[in-house]
Amino acid sequence: MSATPLWTSGAMASAMSAGTSGALPDAISGISIDSRTLAPGEAYFAIRGAVHDGHHFVDAALKAGAGLAVVEKAQADKFASDAPLLVVDDVLAALVDLGRASRARFDGQVIAVTGSVGKTSTKEALLHVLASQGQTHASAASFNNHWGVPLSLARCPAGARFAVFEIGMNHAGEIAPLVKMVRPHVAIITTVEPVHLEFFSGIEAIADAKAEIFEGVEPGGAAVLNRDNSQFARLSRRARACGIARIVSFGADKKCEARLIDVSLHATCSAVHAEILGHEVTYKLGMPGRHMAMNSLAVLSAASLAGADLALASLSLSQLVPPAGRGVRQILEVPGGEVTLIDESYNANPASMAAALSVLGRAKVGPQGRRIAVLGDMLELGPASAKLHAGLNDAIKADHIDLVFCCGPLMRNLWDSLSTGKRGGYADSAAGLEAQVLAAVRAGDVLMVKGSNGSKTKTIVAALERRFPGKAAFDEAAV
Repeated sequence: MSATPLWTSGAMASAMSAGTSGALPDAISGISIDSRTLAPGEAYFAIRGAVHDGHHFVDAALKAGAGLAVVEKAQADKFASDAPLLVVDDVLAALVDLGRASRARFDGQVIAVTGSVGKTSTKEALLHVLASQGQTHASAASFNNHWGVPLSLARCPAGARFAVFEIGMNHAGEIAPLVKMVRPHVAIITTVEPVHLEFFSGIEAIADAKAEIFEGVEPGGAAVLNRDNSQFARLSRRARACGIARIVSFGADKKCEARLIDVSLHATCSAVHAEILGHEVTYKLGMPGRHMAMNSLAVLSAASLAGADLALASLSLSQLVPPAGRGVRQILEVPGGEVTLIDESYNANPASMAAALSVLGRAKVGPQGRRIAVLGDMLELGPASAKLHAGLNDAIKADHIDLVFCCGPLMRNLWDSLSTGKRGGYADSAAGLEAQVLAAVRAGDVLMVKGSNGSKTKTIVAALERRFPGKAAFDEAAV
């Protein structure tokens, strides 16, 4: 446990207006909602979810070394009389209260990130560049919803210099209550794209939902917006209406305060020349793709606005690596040589698909090697879904993808539009496609696997990893 605990039991009880039971420890080292990953000394919150009730795992959490458990008053009598408990009316509401208390005691700079594409990679890039300049806290994984945001807040050390929070949504009205907890000094919207169209009337409605992030920005705070995006003017108006005077735009447009002057795209990295808030910088970005280069402008802008040193921040971007499922590369050993696997299986929408296919198109293949896309359904696209799936064929052609494997009923629309020579294989599900992909790979190939979470394309990545020995891919950006 660190010298300074994350929380004391007394402070937690006070923040949540909780009753107490059993002998409580003085210090709590962390906050957990999962008894399987809980570390000794952490507080376990027995959240009642859509599938599981956390109260069923309280005993397991305490046995694993939890310092205490936070439970509902209505279920407190299920546990031993000497069990260390904080007792509340509603566990999730108590976590929200603890998150608010954490934000109230925090004196550092807070950055919030949302957008249709690139939220997590931008958040991780901010964590990377800021951590080298002071203690930095950030949302774990993609903890960006009604429980992920308060959990991330509750985990924030009081003495950190920076904190970065990801905020997501797929319906209107979801961001506003979350950002009012976070109260950022800087709010980033990476881009607005036709994502979650099943729940929105159009892209303007998506922009309005993303613009809810402005409602929680602290007085004197700033918004960082993509000027190259079609919704920039709409977002700018909404920001000003919320009292935000400092709007920093990023992109290739000459009016941008964070402007991309030039970029050289390579297979595993990019070389970027940019102007950030009046300062010219040249840096190597350890992740490939023009979309990553664009988002790095937002990262450097936000870091600078938060008081970080711009030169050090840009220098550290050379060591940036992608989050899990968002472009991580492996080398797989196959008969006769090696195959490069690009794991993009975490999620997918039309914009991120196009970006991933562009990266695949620049990948270096070996002798006789091919660029192979393994694609699963993109979900929540509404009535335009069939057209958007079929439309991926334009990127397939433009990026010179050699072979395409498709799984899922929606991706059938792409499969039907492909030329015969590019058809690798089709199945109704990811599980059904595994054997076809495994049989097709050969030395020199580069495979990119991508689909929405619900399409379960991660199972294809796992099948490739099981069949072929793997190692981390060589990264020229790290040299």
